[in-house]
Amino acid sequence: MAGIHWEEPFCGEGKNCFRLGTDDEGNAYIALAGAEHTYLTDTREALATLIRDIKAGKADHLL
Repeated sequence: MAGIHWEEPFCGEGKNCFRLGTDDEGNAYIALAGAEHTYLTDTREALATLIRDIKAGKADHLL
């Protein structure tokens, strides 16, 4: 597996920080900042769909 290229953390109030990453093989990753060794992985297409859906308000009921 290629190395994961992590983005800077996305943080809310306090210590609620998530990191997004990608690799050279087309995979995407989501992890808690500081716990990047334990991640959720899927395709970059799946990550793009998740981001578009969140921006469209499809997860607003979780707020």
